[in-house]
Amino acid sequence: MAVLAAVDLSGNQPAAALRPEPAALRGFWHEHAGVLIVKPLQLLAIVLVALVVRMLAHRWINRLSTASVDGRVPAILSPLTERAGGLQFWESAGLVSERRKQRADTIASVLRSAVSLLIFLTAFLLGLQVFGISLAPFVAGTSLVGVAVGFGAQNVVKDFLSGMFMMLEDQYGVGDVIDVKEATGTVEAVGLRTTRLRDVEGVAWYVRNGEIVRVGNMSQQYAQVVLDVPVGIGEDVPAALAAISRAGAELYADEQWLPCLLAAPEVLGIEQLGRAETVLRLVARVKPLEQWRVARELRARIRANLDSAGVGHALPVAD
Repeated sequence: MAVLAAVDLSGNQPAAALRPEPAALRGFWHEHAGVLIVKPLQLLAIVLVALVVRMLAHRWINRLSTASVDGRVPAILSPLTERAGGLQFWESAGLVSERRKQRADTIASVLRSAVSLLIFLTAFLLGLQVFGISLAPFVAGTSLVGVAVGFGAQNVVKDFLSGMFMMLEDQYGVGDVIDVKEATGTVEAVGLRTTRLRDVEGVAWYVRNGEIVRVGNMSQQYAQVVLDVPVGIGEDVPAALAAISRAGAELYADEQWLPCLLAAPEVLGIEQLGRAETVLRLVARVKPLEQWRVARELRARIRANLDSAGVGHALPVAD
C-alpha cells in the first residue's frame, strides 16, 4: 500500500520533482558563495584600496616636491641641498630655484616608482591570503630562490644603488642635458634601474644606472660659450679683436638676449698661430642650456662685424 500511495494515478509527477532547480541552485550558491562572491569582492576591495593609497601617496609626494621647489625644504629632503657655490649669486641669477625644481622632479619620480612597487607588492600578497594560499612556503621559497638568483641579480642591485647615489650627490636630474658616453640628451625620467634620455634627434635612450661610469652635466650652475674665430694671417688682428669685442658688447646690450647672459662676453685674445690663419677666442658665461642659442647669435654678429671692419675670416668654430 505504501508503494501505491507514492504513485499518482492521474499520471502527473509530484510538484517537488517538477521544480528541483531552485533548491539545488540555492544549495549551489550557498556552498560556493565564498569562492564566487566573497573572495572576488575581497580581492576587488584590496585592488581599490591599493589604487586609492597609491593615488594619495603620489599626491603627497607631488606636494612634497612642490614645497621643496618653493624653498620650503622638508626634513626628509634636508640632506639633499644644492651643491652650488656662492648661493647668493646663483639665487640672484635664478639658477638655484631651477636646479631645485629639477632635483625635486627627479626625487619625486623615484619615490613614486618605489611607492607604487611597495603598494602593489603588498596588494599581491594580501590577494594570495584571500584565496587561502599560505605565505610561509612562498616566503621560504622566495628566500631559497633569492639566494640562488642573488648572484645573477647583482646588476639590478648595482643599478639601484648607483641611481640613489647619483641623486644624493646631485650628479643630474630631470631636465638636465647630460653626456653619459653611451648617449647624450635631456633627462626625461630617473627610475630605480634606468635613466631615460632624449637626444636632439628625438631618440629615447634607456641607460642602466649601474652602467654609467661618468656623467657630463651641461645644466648645472652655468654654461660657457667658447668661440674660436680664425682670421687670415695677413689681416689686421687688432681690428679683428675690436670687431669681435664689439659683437659681444652688442649682444650684452640687447635686452632680448640679456636674460640669457650671466656676464659680458670677453675676448681673450690670440688662441693659436698658424701659417694660414690666426685664431682669436671669445668666451661668454650664460645660463644653463642657453649656450647653443647664444653661440649661434654670436657667430652671426661676429661675422657681420668682421665684414664691416673689412677683416677676412672663416666661419667661427665652437669648442
